[in-house]
Amino acid sequence: MEFSGDELAGVVDLFGALSRAELGEALAELAYKQGEEYDPGAFDSEIAAAVEGYHLVELDAEVASTDEAVLVPGPGAFPTVPAGGPDLTHILDIEGRELDRATAGEAVLDRFRADAAAAVDSGDPGRVDRLLDVSYELEAWADVELSAERDLLDRVS
Repeated sequence: MEFSGDELAGVVDLFGALSRAELGEALAELAYKQGEEYDPGAFDSEIAAAVEGYHLVELDAEVASTDEAVLVPGPGAFPTVPAGGPDLTHILDIEGRELDRATAGEAVLDRFRADAAAAVDSGDPGRVDRLLDVSYELEAWADVELSAERDLLDRVS
């Protein structure tokens, strides 16, 4: 069973934030509900792709004030709860978490700036264009200013 980045964000959004292991467990449960057997680790590449595409944002434990790093729905996501998803809050023994968006935004801003610099250095037009889109989404998501980073990206697009 495969899940889109928006579906991964939808599952995470049910709880506010999930560790990678918790998200893998939730996805395995959804697959099982669809009659498929899955190991929670089978979704690692989908989770990594969602983080890469800013559908999910990973916050370290210190930033999130949690025991371990957690994932939150990111600025590139339109969270969509997959079939059977609402049942997860009753099936899994995971407490909901609330994270401060401003703090999360500052953490994502650092990552975005590093990604933008790497995209400019690589000259990859596809990545540059995607980051230009993310810059607008990130500004709305976290109330940050990215005009300087957008100018840098615009110069190579």
